[in-house]
Amino acid sequence: MNNIHSSSNLLNEQTETIKRNYRGQDYPVKVLQIGEGNFLRGFFDWMIHECNKQGNFQGSIVVTQPRPSGKGMIEKLANQDCLYTLMIRGLQNGAKIEHKEIIPVFAGALNPYEEWKEFLALACSPTLEFIVSNTTEAGLSYQTLPWKDGEPIESFPGKLTAFLYRRYVHFNGDPKKGLIMLPCELLEKNGDILKRYVLQHSKDWGLPLTFMEWVERDNLFLNSLVDRIVTGFPEKEAECLFSKWGYRDLLLNTAEPYHFWAIEGNPELEKKLPLRKSGLNVQWVKDLAPYQIRKVRILNGSHTLMALLGILSGMDTVGEWVSQSESNQFLRETVDNEIIPTLAFDRKEIMEYAESVFERFMNPFVQHRLADISLNSISKFKVRLLPTIESYYEKNQKLPDNLIRAFAALIRFYQIEKMEDGYIGFQFNGDSYVVKDHEQVLSFMCERWSQFKKNELSLQNLIKQFLGNDLFWDKDLNQIDGLSSSIYEELKEMI
Repeated sequence: MNNIHSSSNLLNEQTETIKRNYRGQDYPVKVLQIGEGNFLRGFFDWMIHECNKQGNFQGSIVVTQPRPSGKGMIEKLANQDCLYTLMIRGLQNGAKIEHKEIIPVFAGALNPYEEWKEFLALACSPTLEFIVSNTTEAGLSYQTLPWKDGEPIESFPGKLTAFLYRRYVHFNGDPKKGLIMLPCELLEKNGDILKRYVLQHSKDWGLPLTFMEWVERDNLFLNSLVDRIVTGFPEKEAECLFSKWGYRDLLLNTAEPYHFWAIEGNPELEKKLPLRKSGLNVQWVKDLAPYQIRKVRILNGSHTLMALLGILSGMDTVGEWVSQSESNQFLRETVDNEIIPTLAFDRKEIMEYAESVFERFMNPFVQHRLADISLNSISKFKVRLLPTIESYYEKNQKLPDNLIRAFAALIRFYQIEKMEDGYIGFQFNGDSYVVKDHEQVLSFMCERWSQFKKNELSLQNLIKQFLGNDLFWDKDLNQIDGLSSSIYEELKEMI
């Protein structure tokens, strides 16, 4: 396809027009974004672009990755002058929506593991106002880590603590230089959790009490809930699209039209971040709980269930799952009979919400890859499905059959082997798939399944060790009567 320009030529051909119309990359840096992945680029960054187009925000973003593994994406962004294409496709109010746009909001992309000084230098920027993050549920966690001057800190809360301390020192504790944190990780009270971890690191590292008081008094850690299906790079369609457009974009991203962001904060903050003014579906609310619970348990819980059983069964996308009557019926039965009855909502209202979720799953324009959903599946299961299992058991004094099957699929999904370039699992038909998670998780599961294969560990004991791993669950799930044996009955049929 000689008529297709390289991704770098996207800059040569179109950057000047983009900059002339929307000066997003030239605006002062107002946001540090920790998270280079598909979601924020299809959600928050698109929102900032919408605000900038209307002249409401007039700010740019510096993006960095939370883990060393994100280096490739940061390099791709840098190679494309920090530009990428976003396609929004789907049905909205019965009408077909299909729109593409190049998003010019990144003023820079840096790798904190190789550019630690540059990362901390951004803390001294007088124009910086916000830090937005999406490091997955596993990324918003506390680890006891040393602080060695000049060396990057691995965890997201640790990085943020060092960043805030640099800002505090540089501005001599100026109360007007506090920042607004907007974590987008799918954890209840994500802002409160992040603040607690920052203060804990501060204590661990012996940072001044006056700094901790500044963190508490002059910085905001806002709980928030995000909702948009962002499906990433459309591998099957990409070359056809590139041929049509005349340029190749290695960072092409796709998303559904629907978007929703609930932020637990004073509506006066809209003056600083004019999202509603720009026509976006954003709510500043007093209590996130109702929005959080229904979304995480129904939409995200369904995603995790589909990813585990779908990948093991040889499926690639959410659309493939819902298009097959047997799997779609299994999902609907799980939501209707096992998830919804555990939620304290008006049944009619919650059923209507569930139907809207199913409709979004069936969007023919969205190819939401199960492999993307499966990232860090154990921590996602803990947040998205385990609370339903526990609530169902407490209410009915028995375990939910379909979710127990999903729990067994979780363990089977991590039946993995270590290869030179990572860890792989095997579908029911023997085909391989890649499993991505923290090394501690992967090595634990790889070792247990290896012991099982060598007849050094029974399947029952493997399950008990998995359920009893405090790293995974923060408690011993073997205390739930019948859970281990119920999972065993399902899992033995999967291996």
